[in-house]
Amino acid sequence: RYKSVVTPRRAAVAIACCWIVSFLVGLTPMFGWNNLSKVRRTQELNASHTDVVITCQFETVISMEYMVYFNFFVWVLPPLLLMLLIYLEVFNLIRKQLNKKVSSSSNDPQKYYGKELKIAKSLALVLFLFALSWLPLHVLNCITLFCPSCETPPILTYIAIFLTHGNSAMNPIVYAFRIKKFRTAFLQIWHQYFCCKSAKTPPSTTTAEPGT
Repeated sequence: RYKSVVTPRRAAVAIACCWIVSFLVGLTPMFGWNNLSKVRRTQELNASHTDVVITCQFETVISMEYMVYFNFFVWVLPPLLLMLLIYLEVFNLIRKQLNKKVSSSSNDPQKYYGKELKIAKSLALVLFLFALSWLPLHVLNCITLFCPSCETPPILTYIAIFLTHGNSAMNPIVYAFRIKKFRTAFLQIWHQYFCCKSAKTPPSTTTAEPGT
């Protein structure tokens, strides 16, 4: 029922909703959930007759309550755990189908579910890299919020920030190495827009692969 349920229109609506929610979550500090009032109160206590000067540093202007309670506990951790459970169930179902087809000595279904298993492994790798890249920074944010007296080495913070930015570059590489259609599409884009060559679609790409 996948083709009847996941239509191009529904996929476009789902992608648009993800972007809208991301914008709203990311812009929440600009709507008022920030440290501006706290900084102003501190400045007024220290020097009531001087203008408020705000040091533009992340932990100075962004509220750790927002980063931990709203960003991490609502929009990162629950979806991550949910996706983990979904992938575990997917792997379980695919392995059951593979064992069933192997016992019945049917080659075509085995090949089909083998491709499904390969794609599931690729997507699970993307999920693992996301967790590996983003959890260190969120853990540091939790330490900053729940243990104000704890000092975090700046080098750890820089590494955690670097990992979060690097995660955006990891996904295309993983897709290109693990999924043939993505690799073919990336090569076509590279030749057409970077090498100024006309994109010629190989005959093999016209045949749809099962499960993609």
